[in-house]
Amino acid sequence: MATFRSAQLEQALDGTQVVVMSVASVGVPRVAELALPGIAKADALWMTSKGFSEADDGRIGLLPEAIRSIAAAKGVALPPLVAIAGPVKANECAQALPTATIFGCRDREVSRSYAAQAATANYAIAHTDDETGVEVCAPMKNVYAIALGVADGLEEKTGVPHHNLKAAAFAQAIAEMSLLGAQLGADPATAYGLPGVGDLEVTGLSGRNKVYGVRLGRGEQPQEALAEMDRLEQTVEGVPATALAVRFVEQIGGGLAERMPLLAAVNRLLNDAGVDPMTEVARAVLPVKPTL
Repeated sequence: MATFRSAQLEQALDGTQVVVMSVASVGVPRVAELALPGIAKADALWMTSKGFSEADDGRIGLLPEAIRSIAAAKGVALPPLVAIAGPVKANECAQALPTATIFGCRDREVSRSYAAQAATANYAIAHTDDETGVEVCAPMKNVYAIALGVADGLEEKTGVPHHNLKAAAFAQAIAEMSLLGAQLGADPATAYGLPGVGDLEVTGLSGRNKVYGVRLGRGEQPQEALAEMDRLEQTVEGVPATALAVRFVEQIGGGLAERMPLLAAVNRLLNDAGVDPMTEVARAVLPVKPTL
C-alpha cells in the first residue's frame, strides 16, 4: 500500500472514482483545499466527517457548504457530495453484524446508486435527497448524547435510575434536531429516522459523548472531566459542536434559540461549573405545566 504526504494528495487521488472525507471536522476545510484538484476529478465526494465549520468571517455553517465555498472561491466544480451518517458502531460493522446507515445527496439518484453499490447483506443503506437533514443530525446527536449521559451519571451517583429523565431528554433532542433541520430547509422527518433517532440511540448508549455526560452527571467538573478524557485520548466531539451549534442557532435567529432549550442546557453544563446537571436537563426537557 502506497503512502502519500499531504502535499501529494492530487497524486494520491489520481484515477479515484470516489473520494471519502473522514477527517475531524476542524480539519475538513484545510484538507478539502489541499485535495481539491483530486476531488474535482472524482465522480463523487463521500462525507463521513461530522461537525460545523466556521468561516473566516465568523459565520457558522455545515461542512458541505464550507467545501462548496472553498471550491467556488477557486473556480473548481465539485462532483456530487454524499453525506453519510447513521447508527454504525465500527466494531459491529466489522463483524458483519446487521447495520443500517444512510446516504444523503441533493441528487437522490446519486445517493440511490451508491447505496446500491456499497450495500452488503449485513450493511444496509437507506438513501435520501435530504443532505441537509443528514448533516444537521450528524453533529447535533453528539451534543445531545451528553445530556443522555448525564441521566446515566445521576444513576451512578445516587444509585437510583433516571430512565424517565433520559427518555424525556431523548425525545426533546430529536424534536430540536428536527426543528433546526427544518429551519435550514431539511425534511423535518429526517431526524426521526436513522440520522437522528438511530444515531442518537447508539451514541447515547456507549459513545464518548455519552461517557462525558456520565462524568458530569456523577459530579465531575466539566473542564476536569474533559481533561481526563483528553488524557485517555478520547475525543469528545460534542463539546466543540455545542459551542458552534449555539452560535449557529443564534445566527439563524427568529427566536430559534428559545425553542431549543436542551441545546442551551448542555451549553450551560459545559461552561458553568456551578449548575446542577439534573436541574438543567430536567428544566429543558420536562413539559411545562399548563395553566388553569
